[in-house]
Amino acid sequence: MKKTIILLTALCATAFLYVSCSSDNNEQTSSTDLVPIGASVAVDTSNEMDVNTGLLITTSTSTTGKTAETTPGICATITVTTNGGNYPKVFLADFGTAGCEDGNKFTRKGKLRVTLSGPITETGSKMTIERIDYSINGIKLEGTIEYTNTTTTPTVPQWTRKVTNGKLTDKQGAVYTNSGTYTTKQTAGVDTPLVLSDNVYEITEGTHTVTSSNGVTLTLTVKEPLIKKYSCLFISKGQLKVQGGILNGVIDYGNNDCDALYTYTHENGSSFNLSM
Repeated sequence: MKKTIILLTALCATAFLYVSCSSDNNEQTSSTDLVPIGASVAVDTSNEMDVNTGLLITTSTSTTGKTAETTPGICATITVTTNGGNYPKVFLADFGTAGCEDGNKFTRKGKLRVTLSGPITETGSKMTIERIDYSINGIKLEGTIEYTNTTTTPTVPQWTRKVTNGKLTDKQGAVYTNSGTYTTKQTAGVDTPLVLSDNVYEITEGTHTVTSSNGVTLTLTVKEPLIKKYSCLFISKGQLKVQGGILNGVIDYGNNDCDALYTYTHENGSSFNLSM
């Protein structure tokens, strides 16, 4: 089947994905049908970005002697509230109403409230991320992310990432609600707990659902473990099974390159190259 190239632009329905109109008319899956896939990947990417932000804030921000600080790589003022120096600790990242550009050249507005029940490297500790009037590149994001340490083997740290009341509103006003849970294991960087840049994570299992405003729901399930390097903005390897509406196929994130490319292959063999 002919491949359809999908390129990054701010003109798309999700503002993360542009769908070209060069599809072969004989293909059952049209460019328009792929917009929910772009929205789903945008939801997942924004969740990963906010977890990374939470980890960076809670790992690098000092809580002694200062109540407001800045964190390298994050264009926000960080306010820290502690319970007499103990947990829980609350970190408020304020990106401002006008917004600011972070280290990845994304403009963020609003606030992230990050609550840490204990050191995130300890079993049972939870990092909760709440979005307050928050957006990335004009895409409004709502909902709560819970990142809970479920480690049973010290040499293989593990967390669950649960999203509740997730909502993405794009620049055109289209709304995508979402929820789901992933299991994440750390496969590199375990010996340097205070250094994030060498961390590599493997999402071994889980499912999330994304429902568009027209009522169509996509269910995305981990088919092959997803590889997420902390130093990479996007997932670099692995596969998701996609089902919902007329879509039934697989998202493939490639060969572990640090890029924004991925592929959707429909059950009829049609293959579409996409980019964030």
